[in-house]
Amino acid sequence: MNTTPATAALIERRNRTIGPYSPLFYNEPLQFVSAKGVWFTEASGDRYLDGYNNVPHVGHCNDRVVRALAEQAATLNIHTRYLNNRVVDYSERLLATFRPELDRVLFGNSGSEANELAIRIARQLTGSTGMIVSDYSYHGTTITLAEMTTGLTTREPLGAHVRTLRIPDLDTDPRPAAEVLATTLAELDAAIASLQEAGFGLAACLFDPLFSTEGMPRVPAGLVAGIAGRVRRAGGMVIADEVQSGFGRTGSHMWGHDYAGLDPDLVTMGKPMGNGHPMSAVVTSERVLNDFGSRNEYFNTFAGNPVSAAVGEAVLTEMAEEGLMDRASQLGAAALARFQEFAGSHEFVRAAKGTGLFLGLDFAIDGTPAPQIAKQVVESMKSKKVLISRIGRDESVLKVRPPLAFSGAELPILLDALESALQEVSV
Repeated sequence: MNTTPATAALIERRNRTIGPYSPLFYNEPLQFVSAKGVWFTEASGDRYLDGYNNVPHVGHCNDRVVRALAEQAATLNIHTRYLNNRVVDYSERLLATFRPELDRVLFGNSGSEANELAIRIARQLTGSTGMIVSDYSYHGTTITLAEMTTGLTTREPLGAHVRTLRIPDLDTDPRPAAEVLATTLAELDAAIASLQEAGFGLAACLFDPLFSTEGMPRVPAGLVAGIAGRVRRAGGMVIADEVQSGFGRTGSHMWGHDYAGLDPDLVTMGKPMGNGHPMSAVVTSERVLNDFGSRNEYFNTFAGNPVSAAVGEAVLTEMAEEGLMDRASQLGAAALARFQEFAGSHEFVRAAKGTGLFLGLDFAIDGTPAPQIAKQVVESMKSKKVLISRIGRDESVLKVRPPLAFSGAELPILLDALESALQEVSV
């Protein structure tokens, strides 16, 4: 690792405190000291364009969000065992973004916590424990979620009550879409039967509607609805993890499950919900909440507090007043067109991927995934002061997922840097 003495000293101190196992991006890590909008400032004074982070959804240190947080923190911050208009106002506004039948919300502090709660609800309501997840996915850090993590290294083995499903990608599978669909659904049927035969039954399936960690595969039409239908017929519930795909990220829909044609029983969300302030939620129906709530006194000291509600409402206001979802649609379409040009002009680019402001390029050489090229491009982009990352089973897909505050002024900077980085690739 080629680092400055100051950076090396900071890494050493980091390793002595939080340990060496928390990953750092890039061969030479970056040390950011401030950020505003879609720009970081590094300790060196250099500015970097953020083309990766979805947590500061409406922009780093957004004025409206910071003001709402500070004003409410200076007024009142307490738990939900007392009445507070702000918490109810935010709940109503958040629920108004969902289809009518999803009309109840339970708050948490992280995506992991939201997914854990959704699974707990599904287990109680179905009387089963079996789970279906993708065979390359990540949904959180709790013990329950570690036992169904397939996209990161964990010491916990896959739970005996968990079955995985390979999500197909029509960009890499040469078979007809109908055949791919039929094969995948048959694999799901076998997974459900296996859970039933083992005595676990089926509590739920848990998927990110965009299959982000999986590398944004282009799935056959009818796959998502087919998964949901089979899960429900087996007595299970459908959980949509919107931590990456929600809050207008697709450009065309507020929620990824609507974009994908999925009708979930439970929707989980986190990260962009609070623009960096720790917030999460489970959204569900009155029926589900009544069934769960009547038998459980669910209480969370920090979740749903007035400061979090003020922050969450500020995020929704900023999205509406700045037209960020429409902007994601327009910029995403322009970016995807350019990505498709890249795919057509470079043999090592297998496909352009994505929707709205969630985009990628899939790299392969003679049909074999090429993570070395993805790594090379990510590092090259960093040298050009633009930050992106990579995803997918083989880490061969670029991950371009900037804050929704990205504008027409920044997009050409990212695209031109990417074009230059692709031209520099050595195969």
